Amino acid sequence: MFHVLITARAFAVDPEPLEVLRRHGGVLLHPERDWSQGDATVSEAEAGQLLRDADAAIVSALPLTAAVLAAAPRLKVIAIRGVGYDSVDVAAATARGIPVVVAPGFTESVADYVFALMLAVMRRVVEADRLVRQGRWEVRVSTDVWRKTLGIVGLGRIGKAVARRARGFEMRVLATDVVQDAAFAAQYGVTYVPLDELLQQADIVSLHAPLTPQTRHLLDARALRLLKPTAVLINTARGDLVDEAALVAALREGRLSGAALDVFHHEPLPASPLRELDNVILSPHLAAYSREGLRAAGLLAAQAVVTVLAGRRPAAEVLVNPQVYQ
Repeated sequence: MFHVLITARAFAVDPEPLEVLRRHGGVLLHPERDWSQGDATVSEAEAGQLLRDADAAIVSALPLTAAVLAAAPRLKVIAIRGVGYDSVDVAAATARGIPVVVAPGFTESVADYVFALMLAVMRRVVEADRLVRQGRWEVRVSTDVWRKTLGIVGLGRIGKAVARRARGFEMRVLATDVVQDAAFAAQYGVTYVPLDELLQQADIVSLHAPLTPQTRHLLDARALRLLKPTAVLINTARGDLVDEAALVAALREGRLSGAALDVFHHEPLPASPLRELDNVILSPHLAAYSREGLRAAGLLAAQAVVTVLAGRRPAAEVLVNPQVYQ
């Protein structure tokens, strides 16, 4: 038997991930807690209390700092339901011998949502819906997505899924990444360029980079000034990749046509000037939340927990800190 804390919201939409844990002796800790608002705002003190008796944790953005991990003496594995592990002090986990694993089951779900946002903001779908609900039968001229230039910042799993979809719209695809996959680029017609060149040429910029000290505010005021005034920005990755104040200024001043944001500096989104802008679409960090994506990522997370607790090493592609096994 082992105790597992699950703070990833909507984990039980599909019962199979929980069944995998239970079949292998998993007992849920704090099942009464409501995680529908996410786990990112939990304090360190509370996180430590929640994890005190946990052998395993399946989280989304629970702050797993060195202090929290020190308060969790039984913890043997951390599974991120998703791929963003910036809320985990990986060095501290490694020092304590705790494997950190990701569950990249949301790839296709997020890529679908990117195109939903792209079409919605460029074709002004939300504005059109609002007009009709208000009894106003008015025309809003919009912009096609077909054959536009798409700039993908971070051509990893999700970035590549977005690039594959772009072929159906006959888009020209530019990408920037510190690691380049020449074979993929050749197969799908992707051209790697430096970030500044991508920003200058793209009609649509979609962010898929991880959040690190180097990528925080990757799109700051200087970078945003490189964009065309007709361009739109889509962010389904991490809010801190963009300087929100600089983005608001660019949108207000007409230096950027629009934006579609699923992630923010602070979540849930507090009072913000973003709410006042008609050329912005906002959503509550739900790009990954399709039934298919939740099931796939949940199964990967549950299976990784079972693998580690059985004394086996998880697959290399999901293990964040392989040095824990050295």
